Amino acid sequence: MNSCAVTRNIENDTIQLTFLDEYVLPSDTKFDNTVVGGLSGIDYKNGKYYLVSDQASNPRIYEANISIERQKFQNVSIEKLIKVKKTEKFTNEVLDLEALRFDELRDEFVVTSEGKIDEGKNPGIYRLSNNGEIQSSFTIPEYFKAEGEQKPRNNGVFEGLTESFDQQGYWVATESPLEKDSSKPKIFPSRSHVRITKFDKNTGEPTKQFVYKLDGIAKLPINYFAVNGLTEIIEYAEDKFLILERSYSAGYGSHGNTVKIFEVDASKADNTLNLGKLKGEDYEAAEKKLLFNFKSVKNKLTRGIIDNIEGMCFGPILENGKHSLILVSDNNFNSFADQINQFIIMEINIKNLTSKTN
Repeated sequence: MNSCAVTRNIENDTIQLTFLDEYVLPSDTKFDNTVVGGLSGIDYKNGKYYLVSDQASNPRIYEANISIERQKFQNVSIEKLIKVKKTEKFTNEVLDLEALRFDELRDEFVVTSEGKIDEGKNPGIYRLSNNGEIQSSFTIPEYFKAEGEQKPRNNGVFEGLTESFDQQGYWVATESPLEKDSSKPKIFPSRSHVRITKFDKNTGEPTKQFVYKLDGIAKLPINYFAVNGLTEIIEYAEDKFLILERSYSAGYGSHGNTVKIFEVDASKADNTLNLGKLKGEDYEAAEKKLLFNFKSVKNKLTRGIIDNIEGMCFGPILENGKHSLILVSDNNFNSFADQINQFIIMEINIKNLTSKTN
């Protein structure tokens, strides 16, 4: 299939998503001399929730307690601060942290950082001890590096992170296309392809990769600026993913975001790991199907706001025996517009899903 061809729909409905509830943590919430915000990633392990803040001047992880009863949020409370500490080898890193996963067996975090491309600072994927010290980094291909010929887009690099279904690695997704791969999403149909790369958990080396086509901009911007990007991924079965996309168009105040969840099948996608650039190449991208558009539940959300949702994880099993999906928004520490620390819980029913939650 030519890389510009229209993505085919996935046959057979295998997943159902149902919105359950929302909780807003006040934007002036403080914990251990920090303001709780910029929540770009979430994970749930051993009954605990972990939230990563993308404030590069003070990179940190929060441990939280989220109480859920009768399929509703009862409370969200921050219980512990874990400061991310640079060790000697990593003193020059810019840690703009966008996603995290906690590995119970290794008792460690894995986090992604977008770096600072405009300042020549590389993005990265890092292992952290349970107290936040950087232990090591994964080996990223040259085309992801800030000073490489390919050049990633600033603020558009490593955004999504999921443990692989086989538990042998991690998949890492870029938010935006690399400059020489394809264009950024536009209001009209465009070829906007991002790379999703699997890294070996033991060696940190990249092993395979597939391409995913972003949707276009959802709303015509009033104030000229608009963006759409991939913000989170979950591999729920071999080569099967949930992918979160967030589109933003300026000029709509607190209502500029459009957030969608897609069901994605990468089983027939080509391995593009060794392609230095995608433009002009012939490859098969992953197949995608829209599962949920949060526009459909905006009347159930605070002031109708669908915020900058960037984090997503499987949560606990609900009282009805179904799986839950928990999402969180990054409020950008925004003092100029009405952005919120928004938590959302959904019921997710996946046929033949092997439980990976606890």
